[in-house]
Amino acid sequence: MTKAEIVAEIATKTGIEKVAVQAVVESFMETVKDTMADGENVYLRGFGSFIVKRRAEKTGRNISKNTTIIIPAHNIPAFKPAKTFVNEVKNKVK
Repeated sequence: MTKAEIVAEIATKTGIEKVAVQAVVESFMETVKDTMADGENVYLRGFGSFIVKRRAEKTGRNISKNTTIIIPAHNIPAFKPAKTFVNEVKNKVK
């Protein structure tokens, strides 16, 4: 499902214009990105958590040049679904 399909689905279910729904969806995504870029997690009860994971510094190899490189410590975004979310996906019968 694409962002456009999500916007269309929400607009259909709520009766709100697509333009307004798209603005809200874009604003939500921007807020989540900005919050995570600041190193904070975003918790949505019943849905899941957008968390910032810290990757430690490690040694890697450049295979083509056969050299060792140091990969610096860095943050990565991750999503951890809530238990109710996981159970609903697991138990969905097609």
